[in-house]
Amino acid sequence: MQATRYLLEQVLRKRPYLQPAWCEAVIADPLRREDQGDGRIRFWGAVTDPRDGRTRIRRPVAPGDRTTIHNAVFDRDV
Repeated sequence: MQATRYLLEQVLRKRPYLQPAWCEAVIADPLRREDQGDGRIRFWGAVTDPRDGRTRIRRPVAPGDRTTIHNAVFDRDV
């Protein structure tokens, strides 16, 4: 899976605990998917947070091609 420059230089630098493999897993088998108005797609999926061992909802964002990860966060709303 590819990553945008923003993900590599900004997101992963600020959140070193995030693992790109989680994004791949969530995009391959999401719990939920939502199309954004700008052509990107949000995906939700459960992953185990290594900081505390809890299962959390991970939300990567990808362009419409679903092969490039643009952003990724733990979803606090779920």
